[in-house]
Amino acid sequence: MKTLTSGKIRGLTQASNDAGVFAIFAIDHRDSMRIIIDPQRPDRIAAQQMTDTKLEFVRAMAPSATAVLLDPEYSAIQAVDSRALTGDAALLCAIEAQGYLGDPNSRETTLLDGWSVGKIKRLGASGVKLLLLYRPGSTIATTQEELVSEVVAACAAHDIPLFLEPVAYELDGTEAPGTAQFGSDRRAIVCESARRLGALGPDVLKLQFPADTTAGIDRSECEDACAELDEASPVPWTLLSGGDPIDSFVEQVRIACEAGASGFLVGRTLWADAVRARGADRQALIDSFVRPRFTELADIASDAGTDWGARYKLEDRGPANDRRE
Repeated sequence: MKTLTSGKIRGLTQASNDAGVFAIFAIDHRDSMRIIIDPQRPDRIAAQQMTDTKLEFVRAMAPSATAVLLDPEYSAIQAVDSRALTGDAALLCAIEAQGYLGDPNSRETTLLDGWSVGKIKRLGASGVKLLLLYRPGSTIATTQEELVSEVVAACAAHDIPLFLEPVAYELDGTEAPGTAQFGSDRRAIVCESARRLGALGPDVLKLQFPADTTAGIDRSECEDACAELDEASPVPWTLLSGGDPIDSFVEQVRIACEAGASGFLVGRTLWADAVRARGADRQALIDSFVRPRFTELADIASDAGTDWGARYKLEDRGPANDRRE
């Protein structure tokens, strides 16, 4: 069982609740958020509009979240400088250039120009997030793993936790959601990704649900898949929404946390409709949908989730031992 440094313990404690469970509101999306706002003309969404929109959600949701995940381009510095992000929630900051767009079969993850783990730490963030398109055995798997190792080393040097988010992808049309092949492959890929990437040294894994819920939730199958995932992950893991419908995601969080997950991270599943709205309409959606459903998820996770500290040795080693090495 791995022993954490004091800086990483502090970061993970800041990003979780008193039960050691994460309830993270994510709005670090960039190009994908532009497409949600205006699918026909995403390139016309100005940078200032992106920033203003993100900060509106930060102000509304930070008091309900244990942490808010932001991007360096439009929101992280702005949320700190404007004090939109209060002391109620920790700051997690993405380090990758963009996220979900592009051809996953040929695209390697790159880090955002002008940003580094050190800069994120100096900003006051409690953790670094790296999104990684990943499929074990693919042509770019080794390169992606090398990048993870690079970021793991940088996070160790700056004593800040790494939240690693591997996202699986299809190889061809036979694996489309809802097909038998997709359901079979999804479980194997998510579990094997957790096993391989968790061994490289990230501090928390943010994982997809390991079962296909396109046609509904088969609870027995889902429980079995999450149990396998919990066994496969050598580090604490949280569940990411990935845009799944909210009612499905609520049940996924319940099942995952009962199996050993340490919470969840949710983004466009909650805010997609509200981000398209304006003024009073947006605020009404935040008040009637976004915040209440987030609170519902947080309550489930807090009640059923596993303390992230259960995966680490956190014993007091006394004043003669310095974890800052």
